[in-house]
Amino acid sequence: MEHINTLKASLVAFFGALTAIFGWFGWLVVLFIFCMAIDYATGSASALQKGEWSSAVARTGLWHKCGSLIAVIVAGLSDIVVGLVVNNIPAITLPFDYTVLICPIVVVWYILTELGSIIENVGAMGAPVPKFLKKMIKIFKNVTDATGDKLAGNTDESEDDTGQK
Repeated sequence: MEHINTLKASLVAFFGALTAIFGWFGWLVVLFIFCMAIDYATGSASALQKGEWSSAVARTGLWHKCGSLIAVIVAGLSDIVVGLVVNNIPAITLPFDYTVLICPIVVVWYILTELGSIIENVGAMGAPVPKFLKKMIKIFKNVTDATGDKLAGNTDESEDDTGQK
């Protein structure tokens, strides 16, 4: 019984420290990592169920996830740079202290991408997936895209930066 109380206290301390250090944004990053793990697990389970599991495909998926993490790190570094410039150059004044803006949008976009992939994986395993859930994830991802485009000053919503629609 003592081990359980020690485990509980350790978990509470860990999550309390995470919240104290990173606040709501830390929880968003934890959710992103959790979604990546679930996506990888459901993708592997779906492939195993079909007898199509391949270490090469699994490795490609891991590289894809590493790329996602690097993109989030780049967004976080961008927030740091923008925050340093905006908060420390007297000629630039905002009515608030800039902390984060870019990274949360990028993390939410990746979370919604992972959730869409998880839904595809569980559907491929034969689980019934409500159509409205798929639709809502797609809508929220589109809203996130539109928000990012609006913040970036991109008014042409029909094409991305590669010229694709």
